Amino acid sequence: MLIHGFTKTTLLDYPGKVAATIFLGGCNFRCPFCHNAPLVLAPEQEPAFPLEEILHFLEKRRKILDGVCISGGEPTLDPDLRSLCRSIKALGYPIKLDTNGTDPGLLRGLAGEQLIDHIAMDVKSSPEHYASLTGMDGPDLDRIDQSIQWLLTDPLPYEFRTTVVRELHTEADIIRISQWIVGARAYFLQAYQDAPQVMQPGFTAYPKEEMEHLCDLVRPAVPSVRLRGID
Repeated sequence: MLIHGFTKTTLLDYPGKVAATIFLGGCNFRCPFCHNAPLVLAPEQEPAFPLEEILHFLEKRRKILDGVCISGGEPTLDPDLRSLCRSIKALGYPIKLDTNGTDPGLLRGLAGEQLIDHIAMDVKSSPEHYASLTGMDGPDLDRIDQSIQWLLTDPLPYEFRTTVVRELHTEADIIRISQWIVGARAYFLQAYQDAPQVMQPGFTAYPKEEMEHLCDLVRPAVPSVRLRGID
């Protein structure tokens, strides 16, 4: 297994926990606003962290860390994800998985084996605009919808999240997403943040007042909606 990023301590990636975050490379989407293009486009050119070294670190920090987040890229593409989860669980850690929801069967399997404890699923846009937002000619919306509908049954703690980009998301898109995930227990609208390694430079964020207005539009369908990434 190739691990291409490791954050030793974070208070942001796993809600309510002091966690470490593991980043796996590769993705089946090409979202133009992705802030980690090298990890998506050319993970083989990124530095690699030995798994044994990371597991040794996690073992030493068991009295300090509360959990481990596995992110990407898209971690469900890695054939060794299940094995990684087993190794981390053997150390006693709960695991949060970040995903785009394109492999609902794997998500159900990992949850059924109690190898993950929390899921954060990115909902990129309204179904009508998924192709343009993900850079894919024909994203499998049925598989994404399966993941959404499964999570809405409350199988384990979860959150949905949408990174909102002024040039790519309209009010109608945000309302349509809220109708897609109606009744979700947790939904975050995240303000776009520019980064040196963004896939396609030049995007901007909505100001705080407009983000709060988007929350107001979502709230009838998803009362739990909150903002993230805005002071």
